[in-house]
Amino acid sequence: MPHLPPTHAPFTGTVLSTPPAGITIMTPTTIAAAPTRSTDFRAIGLIGAAHFVSHVYMLVLPPLFPYVRAEFNVSYLELGSVIAVFNIISAVLQTPAGFLVDRTSARTVLIGGLLIGSAALAAAGLVSGFLAFGVMFALLGLANTVYHPADYALLSNRISGPRLSQAFSIHIFAGFIGTALTPAAMIMLASSLGWRGAFLATAILGFVVALALMAFGGPLAGREAARAKAATGGTAPGAGDWRVLMTWPVMLNLLFFVLISGVSVGVQNYSIVALQALWGTPISFGTTALTAYLLCSAFAVLAGGWITTRTHRHDLVATTGLALSGFTLLPVAFFDLGAALLLFFMGLSGFFNGALQPSRDMIVRQVTPPGAFGRVFGFVTTGFNIGGIIAPPAFGYMMDSGSPRAIFIGSALLSLAAIPTVMATVANRPRKAA
Repeated sequence: MPHLPPTHAPFTGTVLSTPPAGITIMTPTTIAAAPTRSTDFRAIGLIGAAHFVSHVYMLVLPPLFPYVRAEFNVSYLELGSVIAVFNIISAVLQTPAGFLVDRTSARTVLIGGLLIGSAALAAAGLVSGFLAFGVMFALLGLANTVYHPADYALLSNRISGPRLSQAFSIHIFAGFIGTALTPAAMIMLASSLGWRGAFLATAILGFVVALALMAFGGPLAGREAARAKAATGGTAPGAGDWRVLMTWPVMLNLLFFVLISGVSVGVQNYSIVALQALWGTPISFGTTALTAYLLCSAFAVLAGGWITTRTHRHDLVATTGLALSGFTLLPVAFFDLGAALLLFFMGLSGFFNGALQPSRDMIVRQVTPPGAFGRVFGFVTTGFNIGGIIAPPAFGYMMDSGSPRAIFIGSALLSLAAIPTVMATVANRPRKAA
């Protein structure tokens, strides 16, 4: 048997004060910073909760229009102007919020947005005048600007690669569920607490999520600029660099978001009245058909996240989803399908629309340089606001012109029109690893 040296033999080598190039020494700090399964899922849960709150806060007012209108003795036009102010402020200031995220701490910005939004909503439930009510919703719109930039910066920078597509899908799912639950929840709260009590109760939700981010959001702490410099060796774009937003792939993604926002406006806002005018579908069953579309979209997002973990061809997933979502709306436009087939095709279109969403986010991430996630996602998701401004009058004109069929045809064409933006984005993205 060979002789083994004693374990306590003295060390006679040379101690290196710095590690050789390319070698990372695992210190307690670097070990703590490395993402693990538990920290990933804690981060995903917290960011998803914030996204849920953002979608709730976007929809708190419309279900309560009759209550607020009676309280302040205002018109629906004046109530609509409050919603318009909310969206205009969100559209104008979301990209600057993205720069703030990239320059500072996304977690801190997200907590600030939650606190401002919750305080504004609570104040809206307490004010005695309509002007003050409108000012509070302007502040709510300001708070809304932080969610997409901060959420996507945190997901892109803090979640490990193998779980990133799942993180995107859960994030989107949380928002969809917030959209689906809010109308009924606000009406239920208002029926028992009054509209003011409903606002106050909903404001508590944002405060709770903000406190959770403070207490349990340790893995999300840190400045985004510092992380980007560490990841790229100092080559990340500066936190004030606007040029990345003017690149062709980023502009194409902005157009993509405008187009899919138009699809959402057409289906979600006008499908019920279009079905009634086109086929005599009762309002109650038209609502059921829209619910089928929305629920299938929400749960398909999770399926889309599973798909994206198994392919790098996110462009193929997105274009397939866009095509199938558009084509499955056309039978609704041209045929009186009856109850079962109407539910089937509306649900199927919603499913394909939801399944493409995680791939959509992965495509944006692929064309975004490190250190620019906040401003790029903030900029491209402004497309939701732009589409939300342009599409409603266009679809409203179709209905006023006696063309309810055009609601479904137009929504389908917008979905198909988004396909070239995906193809061109992939063709023009930087030739480097995602």
